[in-house]
Amino acid sequence: MKKLLSAADACIAQMNWRDMALVKLCLCAAGVMLGLAAPKRVRKWVAFGAMAVFVTTYLPLMCRFMPSLAEELRKK
Repeated sequence: MKKLLSAADACIAQMNWRDMALVKLCLCAAGVMLGLAAPKRVRKWVAFGAMAVFVTTYLPLMCRFMPSLAEELRKK
């Protein structure tokens, strides 16, 4: 498992923002397909889980990104 994670780190280090956007779109599409495949009786829970994962991942990412964006905007 350690080798797999090291290989992933090396691959990510070589990516640019367009490559990362493609990865995110691919993962989003996979999530939508999984959500559509869920039985109707559990879709509400699937949606709630997806919302929880989104919020808990989006907020820390934006907290890291906003200072960089503010710095870039100040430079111009």
